[in-house]
Amino acid sequence: MIVSSEIHKIPTTIVTGFLGAGKTTLIRNLLQTANGKRIALIINEFGDLGIDGDVLKGCGEATCSEDDIVELTNGCICCTVADDFVPTITKLLNRENRPDHIVIETSGLALPQPLVAAFNWPDIRERVTVDSVITVVDTCAVAAGRFASDVDKINMQRAGDTALDHESPLEELYEDQINCADMIVLNKADLVDEVIFSKVQSDIEAQIKRSVKIVRAANGSLPASVLLGLASATEREVDNRKSHHEMESEAGHNEHDHDEFESFVVEGGVVANRKALVRELTPIIEAHDILRMKGFIEIADKPMRLVVQAVGNRIDHYFDREWARDEKRSSSLVVIGMQGLDQPAITKAVRAAFG
Repeated sequence: MIVSSEIHKIPTTIVTGFLGAGKTTLIRNLLQTANGKRIALIINEFGDLGIDGDVLKGCGEATCSEDDIVELTNGCICCTVADDFVPTITKLLNRENRPDHIVIETSGLALPQPLVAAFNWPDIRERVTVDSVITVVDTCAVAAGRFASDVDKINMQRAGDTALDHESPLEELYEDQINCADMIVLNKADLVDEVIFSKVQSDIEAQIKRSVKIVRAANGSLPASVLLGLASATEREVDNRKSHHEMESEAGHNEHDHDEFESFVVEGGVVANRKALVRELTPIIEAHDILRMKGFIEIADKPMRLVVQAVGNRIDHYFDREWARDEKRSSSLVVIGMQGLDQPAITKAVRAAFG
């Protein structure tokens, strides 16, 4: 229930979830069903090349113009709250035409807890509230064990090192993102059968110690009426949803950082054959265990740019819009993976795939 002190606050929805879970697609569908509600977006990406914000700028929705989209590419927003988030949202709130609703898409490597906690800052708490934290889950990736540790391997390592943390960085991050959620969207549900879907859902329900709404989706296809208006005021509950790193910090261990992950951009020229490109990228991703690859590609004799979105070795590609007249045409892919990626080898292989 919304209390009287909350009515004048602008509701903010935080969309989180691991790399490639489908956050941007979910937000795009949200914009298309906003029914005139003016929405401002804050897009945060891990890496130097902003892909998600550029995809959303091309959606053509009157409810969210390019002026309503702010991109933060200086690192994960959970680590740059004071430097990036607070000035950005303050600027939005001070605009003459303030938005009806704010949507924040976090980096796939971000912890939502520090961001939610920032809504309790004195300069912010009287003006905005967290409508909900929505965690988007790649059902197919979870079913494939992408976020689970190899228990037998870890136990063998622990025998020689009792100080070893029992969880992998991916597993911890996944748990932190779902444990902070007011709603969990099991996306890409169409890629698994009902038995597997039910197993993923029951595992998540067993992990969370409170009531959380879980909905299924294919290709992020959920309307704004489902995603907005939850009135959760999550900032009041953030102390009950602490991340692994917050608990470790309280115990005197290291605080959260992103040293476990790295990213870089590979740039190239015109690609002659998009199908050949996709075919050649697959073994590169598998050989180097790349978590995420995304970007825009210039295809020969095509007026439209090709969007490439890869999660593991699953690659989606589609033409989204024509290249703008004053836009520099190029082929660029962001590569994200665990620390230790062989950047020279990957760059050489991807450029060869470009042709």
